[in-house]
Amino acid sequence: MKNIAVLLSGRGSNFKAIYNSIETGHIKNTRITAVVSNKAEAPGLQFAKDNGLNSYFVAPTQYKSREAYDTEIIDIMKSRGIDLVCLAGYMRLLSAKFVDTFKNRIINIHPSLLPAFPGLNAQKQALEYGVKISGCTVHFVDKELDHGPIILQKAVEIKENDTLNNVSERILKEEHKIYPEAVRLFVENRLTVNNRKVNIDYS
Repeated sequence: MKNIAVLLSGRGSNFKAIYNSIETGHIKNTRITAVVSNKAEAPGLQFAKDNGLNSYFVAPTQYKSREAYDTEIIDIMKSRGIDLVCLAGYMRLLSAKFVDTFKNRIINIHPSLLPAFPGLNAQKQALEYGVKISGCTVHFVDKELDHGPIILQKAVEIKENDTLNNVSERILKEEHKIYPEAVRLFVENRLTVNNRKVNIDYS
């Protein structure tokens, strides 16, 4: 049995997609054993509570540094025996200590085809740049922003009269497909990281 932790700051729609994939059996032999948020009012944290998951609000204002804050979360992760950390709209940069503690065991979803348009407002960046195709990326997390080895990507066409809402909605639908799939591949030990390349065993 693999234990997953989810870190979130908002509604947690990708967290819900992962949760539903576990509940329906698409992701087998896996359970979410910790949901952590830096926002007490995060709807995703409430969803976790409503579904009986171990839920933690850790207030950033109580800690003097990012590393001190992350040390508290690391302690939670270790107490729950976490195998994989999933970032699901977690709006904090992780410290080097956190990344080193869970090397190649932290994954994130980003609403662009990385390395294009890293950082905030990726969908808006893509529209303003005038690209014809954008999409989403699941990647391992390293010490640089939106930079780690890529696991899965899905392209989304940008249409002539698209608005930011249209594009964001279409990308989000694909996020909800590829993030649970990446989790499944990880917990089934089908991913191997070789420098920047992630090899996937589909056998």
